[in-house]
Amino acid sequence: MAFLRSVATSTTAIAASAIPAAFAISSLSSSPSSSSQSSKIPHLPFLSISQSPNPNRLGLLKTFANPGPALHMYAPTSQHNPSSQADAVLPDLLAEYMVDMKCEGCVNAVKNKLQTVNGVKNVEVDLSNQVVRIHGSTPVKTMTEALEQTGRKARLIGQGVPEEFLISAAVSEFKGPDIFGVVCLAQVNMELARIEANFSGLSPGKHGWSINELGDLTRGAASTGRVFNPTNEENNKQPLGDLGTLDANEKGEAHFSGVKEKLRVADLIGRSVVVYATEDKTDSGIAAAVVARSAGVGENYKKLCTCDGTTIWEASDRVFVTSKV
Repeated sequence: MAFLRSVATSTTAIAASAIPAAFAISSLSSSPSSSSQSSKIPHLPFLSISQSPNPNRLGLLKTFANPGPALHMYAPTSQHNPSSQADAVLPDLLAEYMVDMKCEGCVNAVKNKLQTVNGVKNVEVDLSNQVVRIHGSTPVKTMTEALEQTGRKARLIGQGVPEEFLISAAVSEFKGPDIFGVVCLAQVNMELARIEANFSGLSPGKHGWSINELGDLTRGAASTGRVFNPTNEENNKQPLGDLGTLDANEKGEAHFSGVKEKLRVADLIGRSVVVYATEDKTDSGIAAAVVARSAGVGENYKKLCTCDGTTIWEASDRVFVTSKV
Protein backbone atom coordinates (compact mmCIF):
# COMPACT_ATOMS: atom_id res chain seq x y z
CA MET A 1 0.00 0.00 0.00
CA ALA A 2 2.98 2.31 0.25
CA PHE A 3 2.77 2.85 -3.51
CA LEU A 4 -0.83 3.98 -3.17
CA ARG A 5 0.12 6.92 -0.97
CA SER A 6 0.96 10.06 -2.91
CA VAL A 7 2.44 12.06 -0.04
CA ALA A 8 4.18 10.75 3.07
CA THR A 9 6.08 12.38 5.91
CA SER A 10 7.61 11.32 9.19
CA THR A 11 5.36 13.43 11.40
CA THR A 12 3.88 11.82 14.49
CA ALA A 13 0.33 10.68 15.03
CA ILE A 14 -0.25 13.55 17.45
CA ALA A 15 0.68 16.07 14.81
CA ALA A 16 -1.80 14.49 12.42
CA SER A 17 -4.59 14.78 14.96
CA ALA A 18 -3.97 18.48 15.25
CA ILE A 19 -4.68 19.06 11.57
CA PRO A 20 -7.63 16.86 10.58
CA ALA A 21 -8.22 18.80 7.40
CA ALA A 22 -7.73 18.40 3.68
CA PHE A 23 -4.19 19.75 3.77
CA ALA A 24 -2.97 17.16 6.27
CA ILE A 25 -0.69 14.92 4.25
CA SER A 26 1.05 12.71 6.74
CA SER A 27 1.13 8.95 6.39
CA LEU A 28 1.28 7.43 9.81
CA SER A 29 1.76 4.19 11.72
CA SER A 30 -1.35 2.50 13.06
CA SER A 31 -0.14 1.90 16.59
CA PRO A 32 2.63 2.95 18.98
CA SER A 33 4.11 -0.50 18.72
CA SER A 34 4.17 -0.56 14.95
CA SER A 35 7.81 0.47 14.83
CA SER A 36 8.73 -2.90 16.23
CA GLN A 37 6.97 -4.49 13.29
CA SER A 38 8.92 -2.63 10.62
CA SER A 39 11.07 -5.65 9.97
CA LYS A 40 7.95 -7.68 9.25
CA ILE A 41 5.95 -5.28 7.12
CA PRO A 42 7.69 -3.03 4.60
CA HIS A 43 7.00 0.67 5.09
CA LEU A 44 7.66 2.23 1.72
CA PRO A 45 6.57 5.84 1.44
CA PHE A 46 6.63 6.18 -2.32
CA LEU A 47 6.12 9.74 -3.40
CA SER A 48 4.40 10.90 -6.55
CA ILE A 49 4.83 14.16 -8.37
CA SER A 50 1.96 16.41 -7.37
CA GLN A 51 0.61 17.67 -10.64
CA SER A 52 -2.50 17.64 -12.74
CA PRO A 53 -3.00 14.40 -14.68
CA ASN A 54 -2.06 14.54 -18.32
CA PRO A 55 -5.30 13.87 -20.21
CA ASN A 56 -3.36 12.64 -23.24
CA ARG A 57 -1.55 9.89 -21.34
CA LEU A 58 -4.54 7.60 -21.45
CA GLY A 59 -7.84 8.15 -23.13
CA LEU A 60 -9.67 6.97 -20.04
CA LEU A 61 -8.76 10.11 -18.13
CA LYS A 62 -11.13 12.19 -20.23
CA THR A 63 -13.57 9.40 -20.97
CA PHE A 64 -14.31 8.71 -17.31
CA ALA A 65 -13.76 12.14 -15.78
CA ASN A 66 -17.51 12.32 -15.27
CA PRO A 67 -18.77 8.78 -14.58
CA GLY A 68 -22.36 9.84 -13.96
CA PRO A 69 -24.59 10.12 -10.92
CA ALA A 70 -23.65 7.28 -8.61
CA LEU A 71 -26.50 7.93 -6.20
CA HIS A 72 -28.95 6.24 -8.55
CA MET A 73 -26.99 3.01 -8.23
CA TYR A 74 -27.55 2.64 -4.53
CA ALA A 75 -30.56 2.49 -2.23
CA PRO A 76 -29.45 3.14 1.37
CA THR A 77 -31.23 1.41 4.26
CA SER A 78 -31.01 4.64 6.28
CA GLN A 79 -29.59 8.11 5.84
CA HIS A 80 -26.06 7.36 7.02
CA ASN A 81 -25.79 3.59 7.28
CA PRO A 82 -23.00 2.29 5.04
CA SER A 83 -24.37 -0.32 2.65
CA SER A 84 -22.21 -3.41 2.48
CA GLN A 85 -21.45 -5.56 -0.53
CA ALA A 86 -24.36 -7.83 0.33
CA ASP A 87 -27.06 -5.19 -0.15
CA ALA A 88 -25.66 -2.56 -2.51
CA VAL A 89 -24.05 -2.22 -5.90
CA LEU A 90 -20.83 -0.24 -5.64
CA PRO A 91 -20.81 2.99 -7.67
CA ASP A 92 -18.52 3.19 -10.67
CA LEU A 93 -15.00 4.39 -10.05
CA LEU A 94 -11.70 4.52 -11.91
CA ALA A 95 -8.89 2.42 -10.46
CA GLU A 96 -5.31 2.61 -11.66
CA TYR A 97 -2.84 -0.26 -11.33
CA MET A 98 0.79 -0.71 -12.15
CA VAL A 99 1.14 -4.18 -13.67
CA ASP A 100 4.34 -6.00 -14.58
CA MET A 101 3.82 -6.21 -18.37
CA LYS A 102 6.52 -6.58 -20.99
CA CYS A 103 4.78 -7.19 -24.35
CA GLU A 104 1.52 -7.05 -26.26
CA GLY A 105 0.86 -10.62 -25.17
CA CYS A 106 0.83 -9.39 -21.58
CA VAL A 107 -1.58 -6.61 -22.53
CA ASN A 108 -3.98 -9.04 -24.19
CA ALA A 109 -3.82 -11.44 -21.24
CA VAL A 110 -4.64 -8.65 -18.79
CA LYS A 111 -7.49 -7.26 -20.91
CA ASN A 112 -9.01 -10.69 -21.57
CA LYS A 113 -8.99 -11.56 -17.87
CA LEU A 114 -10.47 -8.27 -16.69
CA GLN A 115 -13.23 -8.39 -19.28
CA THR A 116 -14.54 -11.55 -17.60
CA VAL A 117 -14.79 -9.89 -14.18
CA ASN A 118 -18.25 -8.85 -13.07
CA GLY A 119 -18.63 -5.08 -12.79
CA VAL A 120 -15.72 -4.14 -15.06
CA LYS A 121 -17.00 -1.82 -17.81
CA ASN A 122 -13.85 -0.61 -19.52
CA VAL A 123 -10.14 -1.39 -19.50
CA GLU A 124 -7.29 0.54 -21.04
CA VAL A 125 -3.62 -0.41 -20.91
CA ASP A 126 -0.54 1.77 -21.33
CA LEU A 127 2.28 -0.72 -21.91
CA SER A 128 5.05 1.90 -21.95
CA ASN A 129 4.18 2.98 -18.39
CA GLN A 130 2.96 -0.48 -17.27
CA VAL A 131 -0.32 1.13 -16.24
CA VAL A 132 -3.79 -0.44 -16.37
CA ARG A 133 -6.90 1.64 -15.79
CA ILE A 134 -10.16 -0.06 -14.91
CA HIS A 135 -13.54 1.63 -14.88
CA GLY A 136 -16.45 -0.04 -13.14
CA SER A 137 -18.03 -1.10 -9.88
CA THR A 138 -15.76 -4.06 -9.07
CA PRO A 139 -14.19 -4.10 -5.58
CA VAL A 140 -10.44 -3.47 -5.41
CA LYS A 141 -9.82 -6.89 -3.88
CA THR A 142 -11.54 -8.64 -6.80
CA MET A 143 -9.63 -6.62 -9.43
CA THR A 144 -6.31 -7.26 -7.71
CA GLU A 145 -6.93 -10.99 -7.53
CA ALA A 146 -7.93 -11.08 -11.22
CA LEU A 147 -4.72 -9.33 -12.26
CA GLU A 148 -2.59 -11.65 -10.14
CA GLN A 149 -4.33 -14.66 -11.70
CA THR A 150 -2.71 -13.71 -15.01
CA GLY A 151 0.64 -14.49 -13.35
CA ARG A 152 1.70 -10.85 -13.16
CA LYS A 153 2.48 -8.61 -10.22
CA ALA A 154 -0.01 -5.79 -9.72
CA ARG A 155 -0.11 -2.77 -7.39
CA LEU A 156 -2.98 -0.34 -6.88
CA ILE A 157 -1.49 3.14 -7.43
CA GLY A 158 -4.53 5.41 -7.76
CA GLN A 159 -8.27 5.53 -7.33
CA GLY A 160 -11.03 8.09 -7.73
CA VAL A 161 -12.61 10.47 -10.21
CA PRO A 162 -9.89 12.33 -12.15
CA GLU A 163 -9.83 16.13 -12.10
CA GLU A 164 -12.94 16.29 -9.89
CA PHE A 165 -11.55 16.58 -6.35
CA LEU A 166 -8.43 18.03 -4.72
CA ILE A 167 -8.35 14.93 -2.53
CA SER A 168 -10.18 11.99 -4.03
CA ALA A 169 -8.76 9.05 -2.08
CA ALA A 170 -7.43 8.13 1.36
CA VAL A 171 -6.02 5.07 3.06
CA SER A 172 -5.77 3.77 6.63
CA GLU A 173 -3.27 0.97 7.33
CA PHE A 174 -3.41 -1.34 10.35
CA LYS A 175 0.06 -2.82 10.87
CA GLY A 176 -0.36 -5.03 13.92
CA PRO A 177 1.01 -6.43 16.07
CA ASP A 178 -2.25 -8.36 16.31
CA ILE A 179 -4.70 -6.81 13.86
CA PHE A 180 -3.68 -6.12 10.26
CA GLY A 181 -5.65 -4.49 7.50
CA VAL A 182 -6.21 -1.71 5.01
CA VAL A 183 -9.15 0.63 4.54
CA CYS A 184 -9.48 2.46 1.20
CA LEU A 185 -11.80 5.45 0.86
CA ALA A 186 -12.58 7.09 -2.49
CA GLN A 187 -14.82 10.04 -3.35
CA VAL A 188 -17.44 9.21 -5.97
CA ASN A 189 -19.21 12.57 -5.88
CA MET A 190 -19.74 15.28 -3.28
CA GLU A 191 -22.50 13.27 -1.64
CA LEU A 192 -21.06 9.76 -1.74
CA ALA A 193 -17.86 7.93 -0.80
CA ARG A 194 -16.87 4.36 -1.56
CA ILE A 195 -15.29 2.31 1.25
CA GLU A 196 -13.37 -0.97 0.94
CA ALA A 197 -11.59 -2.80 3.73
CA ASN A 198 -9.82 -6.05 4.56
CA PHE A 199 -8.83 -7.14 8.07
CA SER A 200 -7.21 -10.15 9.72
CA GLY A 201 -6.36 -10.99 13.31
CA LEU A 202 -9.86 -10.24 14.64
CA SER A 203 -11.75 -12.57 16.94
CA PRO A 204 -14.53 -14.40 15.05
CA GLY A 205 -17.85 -12.58 15.16
CA LYS A 206 -19.14 -9.05 14.77
CA HIS A 207 -17.05 -5.93 15.41
CA GLY A 208 -18.16 -2.32 15.24
CA TRP A 209 -15.93 0.15 13.41
CA SER A 210 -15.92 3.88 12.89
CA ILE A 211 -14.05 6.97 11.79
CA ASN A 212 -13.07 8.94 14.91
CA GLU A 213 -12.31 12.63 15.32
CA LEU A 214 -8.61 12.46 16.17
CA GLY A 215 -5.51 10.80 14.76
CA ASP A 216 -3.84 10.70 18.20
CA LEU A 217 -2.61 7.13 18.74
CA THR A 218 -0.56 7.76 21.88
CA ARG A 219 -2.98 5.53 23.82
CA GLY A 220 -4.14 3.52 20.85
CA ALA A 221 -7.83 3.70 20.04
CA ALA A 222 -8.56 5.21 23.48
CA SER A 223 -7.05 8.58 22.45
CA THR A 224 -8.85 8.96 19.10
CA GLY A 225 -11.81 10.87 20.53
CA ARG A 226 -15.45 10.51 19.65
CA VAL A 227 -16.94 9.10 16.46
CA PHE A 228 -16.59 11.73 13.74
CA ASN A 229 -19.76 13.79 13.36
CA PRO A 230 -19.73 17.23 11.69
CA THR A 231 -21.62 19.98 13.54
CA ASN A 232 -24.38 20.08 10.95
CA GLU A 233 -25.08 16.39 11.57
CA GLU A 234 -25.65 16.58 15.34
CA ASN A 235 -29.38 15.96 15.11
CA ASN A 236 -28.94 12.56 13.49
CA LYS A 237 -29.16 9.51 15.71
CA GLN A 238 -26.14 7.88 14.08
CA PRO A 239 -22.87 9.85 13.68
CA LEU A 240 -21.63 10.25 10.14
CA GLY A 241 -18.42 8.40 11.04
CA ASP A 242 -20.23 5.26 12.21
CA LEU A 243 -19.31 2.58 9.66
CA GLY A 244 -21.56 -0.13 11.03
CA THR A 245 -20.34 -3.67 11.59
CA LEU A 246 -17.55 -5.95 10.37
CA ASP A 247 -18.28 -9.69 10.39
CA ALA A 248 -15.09 -11.69 10.99
CA ASN A 249 -15.08 -15.32 9.89
CA GLU A 250 -13.63 -18.27 11.80
CA LYS A 251 -10.14 -17.28 10.61
CA GLY A 252 -10.53 -13.79 12.01
CA GLU A 253 -10.76 -12.20 8.55
CA ALA A 254 -13.29 -9.52 7.63
CA HIS A 255 -13.97 -7.92 4.27
CA PHE A 256 -16.12 -4.90 3.50
CA SER A 257 -17.16 -3.16 0.29
CA GLY A 258 -19.78 -0.46 0.47
CA VAL A 259 -20.76 3.18 0.20
CA LYS A 260 -21.49 5.99 2.64
CA GLU A 261 -23.69 9.01 1.94
CA LYS A 262 -22.51 12.55 2.78
CA LEU A 263 -19.00 11.37 3.67
CA ARG A 264 -16.24 13.57 2.22
CA VAL A 265 -12.79 12.07 2.05
CA ALA A 266 -11.04 15.43 2.36
CA ASP A 267 -12.61 15.89 5.80
CA LEU A 268 -11.13 12.61 7.05
CA ILE A 269 -7.40 13.23 6.55
CA GLY A 270 -5.61 13.16 9.90
CA ARG A 271 -8.47 11.41 11.70
CA SER A 272 -8.52 7.67 12.43
CA VAL A 273 -10.36 4.43 11.71
CA VAL A 274 -11.12 2.43 14.86
CA VAL A 275 -12.17 -1.22 15.22
CA TYR A 276 -14.00 -2.33 18.37
CA ALA A 277 -14.12 -5.61 20.26
CA THR A 278 -17.92 -5.55 20.30
CA GLU A 279 -20.64 -4.81 17.78
CA ASP A 280 -22.19 -2.06 19.93
CA LYS A 281 -18.88 -0.17 20.33
CA THR A 282 -19.14 -0.08 24.13
CA ASP A 283 -15.38 -0.58 24.50
CA SER A 284 -12.76 2.04 23.67
CA GLY A 285 -11.54 0.11 20.63
CA ILE A 286 -8.99 -2.64 20.04
CA ALA A 287 -7.11 -1.15 17.06
CA ALA A 288 -6.79 2.19 15.31
CA ALA A 289 -4.99 3.65 12.30
CA VAL A 290 -4.63 7.20 11.02
CA VAL A 291 -6.34 8.20 7.76
CA ALA A 292 -3.78 9.53 5.26
CA ARG A 293 -4.16 10.97 1.79
CA SER A 294 -3.49 8.50 -1.01
CA ALA A 295 -2.92 8.97 -4.72
CA GLY A 296 -5.74 9.76 -7.07
CA VAL A 297 -5.83 8.68 -10.70
CA GLY A 298 -2.86 9.94 -12.74
CA GLU A 299 -0.93 11.11 -9.67
CA ASN A 300 1.41 8.24 -8.92
CA TYR A 301 3.64 6.66 -11.56
CA LYS A 302 6.67 6.23 -9.32
CA LYS A 303 8.39 2.86 -9.57
CA LEU A 304 11.26 3.61 -7.19
CA CYS A 305 11.12 4.37 -3.47
CA THR A 306 12.79 7.72 -2.79
CA CYS A 307 13.99 6.60 0.64
CA ASP A 308 15.75 3.26 0.10
CA GLY A 309 15.71 2.48 -3.63
CA THR A 310 13.19 -0.36 -3.32
CA THR A 311 11.20 -0.95 -6.50
CA ILE A 312 7.44 -1.25 -6.62
CA TRP A 313 7.70 -4.98 -7.32
CA GLU A 314 9.73 -5.51 -4.14
CA ALA A 315 6.93 -4.13 -1.98
CA SER A 316 4.33 -6.28 -0.28
CA ASP A 317 2.82 -8.90 -2.58
CA ARG A 318 -0.75 -7.78 -1.88
CA VAL A 319 -2.62 -4.50 -1.98
CA PHE A 320 -4.35 -5.45 1.26
CA VAL A 321 -1.72 -6.51 3.80
CA THR A 322 -3.82 -8.64 6.10
CA SER A 323 -1.25 -10.74 7.92
CA LYS A 324 2.29 -10.68 9.17
CA VAL A 325 4.93 -10.98 6.43
